[in-house]
Amino acid sequence: MGQVTVTIADKIYRIACDDGQEDHLRSLAAEVDAKIGEMRKGFGEIGDNRLTVMAAITFLDEREEMRNRIARLEGEVAQLRESHDRVESSLGETEAEIASAVMEAADRIEAVARSLAPTQNG
Repeated sequence: MGQVTVTIADKIYRIACDDGQEDHLRSLAAEVDAKIGEMRKGFGEIGDNRLTVMAAITFLDEREEMRNRIARLEGEVAQLRESHDRVESSLGETEAEIASAVMEAADRIEAVARSLAPTQNG
């Protein structure tokens, strides 16, 4: 099990993590520290606990917005797939209709050609 030492809001924390996750945890801690620093600049010194809670709520709000966006995009993808399936089905039907029309035209051409051809007996 790995351990990482991070600084968030000028406080040092030692945090355990799975081996190999140290850099990821440092990156997350740096993001939290940056968000708290940003909020501190915007709101002034309103207390570390309050800033930490506000940062956590901000992250959760962003996560919720991303979940909603993902849900909308998944819905759009599903609609596009359905539309694609309808187009492919229609294309298959159109190809069958064209093939049938070509065969019918070929039969007519052959019939006309037979009627115009001189007979061998006469």
